Amino acid sequence: MLVVDSGSRRFSLIASGVGQESQAGLGEPGLADVVTLQRRAAETSSPEDERALYQDTLAEYCWARDVAGLAPTTLHALVQPVMEICAFYGVVPWRLGPRQVDQYFAGVGKRGHSTIRAKMTKIDGYFAFLEQRYAGEILRRFGAVVESPVDAFNRPRHRGDFGLRIPPSARVMKDFFASWREALPGSRKYPVAARNYVMGKLAYLSGVRAAELCAVRLGDVHWENGQWGRFLVQGKGAWGSGPRQREAYMFAEGRALLWWYVEEIRGEFRDDARARRAISCVFLLLTPQLMRGVRQQVDSRQVRAAPWRRCSRPSGFPARSRR
Repeated sequence: MLVVDSGSRRFSLIASGVGQESQAGLGEPGLADVVTLQRRAAETSSPEDERALYQDTLAEYCWARDVAGLAPTTLHALVQPVMEICAFYGVVPWRLGPRQVDQYFAGVGKRGHSTIRAKMTKIDGYFAFLEQRYAGEILRRFGAVVESPVDAFNRPRHRGDFGLRIPPSARVMKDFFASWREALPGSRKYPVAARNYVMGKLAYLSGVRAAELCAVRLGDVHWENGQWGRFLVQGKGAWGSGPRQREAYMFAEGRALLWWYVEEIRGEFRDDARARRAISCVFLLLTPQLMRGVRQQVDSRQVRAAPWRRCSRPSGFPARSRR
């Protein structure tokens, strides 16, 4: 079989006896010569054509990211690493390999770890665009395979590729909190473990951020609002407007859990007079200094008879095991 025209990709059978000289090196007669379809197109293409297509891909990549909502300064920063390394080697992007990228960022282009990670991530993103939209055209016109020079060996860790997030199902979260709740009785510091559990469960139920939940004070909890009560959080705001207050819902399970924590567990933490704001917070932090004072007041016998063993708990909440 012989390629008659690489542009039309037509094939024709080789007549018997024709091309036997070329088949002399083959193990069996009658086998076809494999001819690259893009050989003729690659021979007729010029470096100017490659550079022109390279500029077109840069412009179209910026247009695509502009449609996605990125700022103009961000668009320029996206293609800057690509232009930087291509200008250094004097080649178009699809002629780059992992070895060239490694040599550049280990030598002339070596910067801080975070800077190199950002540049490598942007180069990898540009090549993902090339593979999606221009891989066929580049292979057909120039005979080059588009492949990202950022491979498994030089790819930065924690490169921020979190575009696709699949949240766990409600059943998985229910099993997770159930196993966490069952492990509380065996914890070494039961008040701290119970506080962490309540904070995690309340953040899951209400959808507030961890930093917002830590700043909630006793005066921010309004048990009478709504059906099950609400609490105020200091949001981070948007578009530079500054923090804004908003109400978060506790729901039935969160209300019972928070009521039990405030009534029975929070009193086990020792208030620090040096931090007046911390005293009014719902979820107090147990610092080493405060923990030392707790250890001096509570011995092993008092721990066995601690008030949290005899308190009323929400349904399904375990009692601490006796030691």
